[in-house]
Amino acid sequence: MRTWTDTLRFAFQPVVNLTTGGVTGLEILARPETGDVLAEARRDPELDARLAVSAIRSALRRETLLPLHVNVFAGTLADLGELTPLHDAVRQGGRLPWEVTIDVCPPYTHVPQQALLETLAGLREQGFRISADGVGDGDVPLRLLIDIEPDLVKLDASLLARPAAVRAMRTMCDELGALLCVEGVETELQCAAALSAGAQLAQGELFAPPSRLPAADVYVPSRSPGVVGTPRSGPTVREFVRPAALLPATASASQVRALLTGSWDVSGVLLVDRDGAPVRSLHRSRFLLSMSGRYGHALYADRPAAKLGDPPRTVGVDATAWEVLDVVAVGDRDRTSDDVAVVDRYGRCVGVVRLADLVRALAESRVEEAAGLNPLTRLPGSDAITGEVDRWIANGRPFVLSWLDVDHFKRVNDGAGFAAGDELIRSVGRALQHAASGTARVGHIGGDDFLVLAEPGELEPLAASVLDVPWSAGGRPVTLSLATVLCVPGSVADHRQAAACLAPLKQAAKSLDGASWVLGRAGLPGHEVRRGSGAATVRAG
Repeated sequence: MRTWTDTLRFAFQPVVNLTTGGVTGLEILARPETGDVLAEARRDPELDARLAVSAIRSALRRETLLPLHVNVFAGTLADLGELTPLHDAVRQGGRLPWEVTIDVCPPYTHVPQQALLETLAGLREQGFRISADGVGDGDVPLRLLIDIEPDLVKLDASLLARPAAVRAMRTMCDELGALLCVEGVETELQCAAALSAGAQLAQGELFAPPSRLPAADVYVPSRSPGVVGTPRSGPTVREFVRPAALLPATASASQVRALLTGSWDVSGVLLVDRDGAPVRSLHRSRFLLSMSGRYGHALYADRPAAKLGDPPRTVGVDATAWEVLDVVAVGDRDRTSDDVAVVDRYGRCVGVVRLADLVRALAESRVEEAAGLNPLTRLPGSDAITGEVDRWIANGRPFVLSWLDVDHFKRVNDGAGFAAGDELIRSVGRALQHAASGTARVGHIGGDDFLVLAEPGELEPLAASVLDVPWSAGGRPVTLSLATVLCVPGSVADHRQAAACLAPLKQAAKSLDGASWVLGRAGLPGHEVRRGSGAATVRAG
């Protein structure tokens, strides 16, 4: 009698790192030849658990070294608990739990949430990584998603048509310490949208279709200079993590040699203890050179590989790329090309980062940053500031956005000359930049116009630094006008609305004599005159 196992096959689809272009893992997908075993598994937790075990065993038969993603319904986890057979299958196959991510799949309706959370906590203690799958196209409650504290959130590609939602999810992921992945990416346009909205990982037909054989080579569109991900002062290590080649600390040199000679793309091996913490690092070239010497194989083959290794270089998952470079810079110069192990809060290895990936990405970010600087003041342009405004809005942070310019600047240029006008602009930019403290950001949007983004408490000293000092160009006195809009959470939807609120305030400031400052509140009528003639509160009737 034929059973569901006789007609069930598994396919593998790569999960791609959009920063490095590398494959970070393989999702194992059930492909029944007849019937709908997945629909049955949704109703039958025991069947779903057996599917997950079969998926793992299928992947292990393919001898792939890549981390694995296995799908399990939320209801199965709530009903069955910690899935001991899955843990046993992983261990028996010579893999480690932290090399496996459990993709928790909807539906969540009628799933006992407390039981689900307890099961996921137990799986996490065993070392498994947790992914929330089907977000955006499923029924996962937002509060439950936060309580799950996933290592990875997988969004449906349909949300790319709503980039604000993707950016908001990226913000939430950053708060949770999770990565953001977009599933079902089929076109280069969708890939560009995922990058622009801040996704770090993606999978879909564009990169590689599901196949019976695990694929390590994928197609990744070249990153257009016009497509820039979420800018940050220091990109985190999470954006550059590659799968690690792991072996037990007791592995012999011949075991390491077999792994390296059978996998050309493995740059090094990490030896880990029973808890998954790195104890020794083996660099590919140095190790093989030692083994290939005149007596190398005879001396080392059956001895512990740890004797040929070095102390591992490690960083936490929340480290920045600059912190990794600091780690690489310390110690022997011949180890600068060594992989750096990335460890979680338990000290377990979750992957490695390569120096080449970091240097390339940091160089690109510097080029992109430089391209966006105003050539006169070397301050960021409007795109950088407005992008930051949108992130503050998504984070629910109150802020003040200010627009500063020189009064009658054309007269300054006509009377004192453009060189004097340029020097005035540079001086104002330097004063703003020097006065900006904390989280304040200053941008030069062209001509004599500047944008300032700050927290409400940061603006008063910054305004005083430019409004309460005398300015001149070519010996002619000059005054400045400042318009500010205060935006509390929910008062504006994006930077465009904030800018629209600024426009009438700027006109009000320009209508005053002398150095002027007008303050308004988004969504409320009227404004307050902080500097300038007729300093009084003006309210709309």
